[in-house]
Amino acid sequence: MEHRSKPWQGVMVATALPLREDLSVDYDGYAEHCRWLVDNGCDGVVPNGSLGEYQTLTPQERTKVIETAVAAVGGGNVMAGAGAYGAAESRRWAEQAGEAGCGSVLLLPPNAYRADERAVVAHYREVAKAGVPIVAYNNPYDTKVDLTPALLARLHEEGLIVAVKEFSGDVRRAYEIAELAPGLDLLIGSDDVLLELAVAGAVGWIAGYPNALPASNSALYRAAVAGDLETALPLYRTLHPLLRWDSKTEFVQAIKLSMDVAGRHGGPCRQPRQPLTDEQAAIVRAATEKALAEGLR
Repeated sequence: MEHRSKPWQGVMVATALPLREDLSVDYDGYAEHCRWLVDNGCDGVVPNGSLGEYQTLTPQERTKVIETAVAAVGGGNVMAGAGAYGAAESRRWAEQAGEAGCGSVLLLPPNAYRADERAVVAHYREVAKAGVPIVAYNNPYDTKVDLTPALLARLHEEGLIVAVKEFSGDVRRAYEIAELAPGLDLLIGSDDVLLELAVAGAVGWIAGYPNALPASNSALYRAAVAGDLETALPLYRTLHPLLRWDSKTEFVQAIKLSMDVAGRHGGPCRQPRQPLTDEQAAIVRAATEKALAEGLR
């Protein structure tokens, strides 16, 4: 069954970036990770998101991460993160993604300050000039800018965005978005509301935890969007102690630790992220080991 008619749909993994002990980027390891995700049921990858620590990368590193992902899984399966402080810089990243052959870009609103609606619309207009399909990213906690259903409808009506990564955690918004912008694709933006948004009509998932457990998370997504709650609900309950870390401040460290526990290379993070506390690490490790012991991969 074709579960993905557009490049931004399906399970698109916001990829963690493998760093060596000296915190340099392991590009070969990253390419292998991208291929492994697709081989284990995921549809594509989202490099240079916050899970990929894009804020800590040099422009050269950021460019090479995109090129590595495209070479590994094909450009149509790559949604490049285009977040930056200003619209001009975001537009340059969107143009680079287009030149590399990416199928779409993921774009935060301007977030250097609390932007108003005029600034948000102008930002998306500028980046849309790059000509690459834009997925808006609503994360009002970290950005202090809320892409409300009404504002999303305005951006969609103007032809500036094709989809939204909804990270507000407020599942009620799904219905309002569908009413105000019926043609706008809803993508699950936070792992721990996957089932709720799938039931509400989501057609994709920009996903964190498949970095560690791709097969079981992909199976959960497929069952959820198919309305097969008999399969989805028990799986969701089992995975939820892990999925909820995606909404916590330490989500990158938690997912990388789960990768390590699952036999993948998660490894360290660059500053300002600090390692998990012993208490946090024990919780993540125990939840990951429990999932693995129950046969989840």
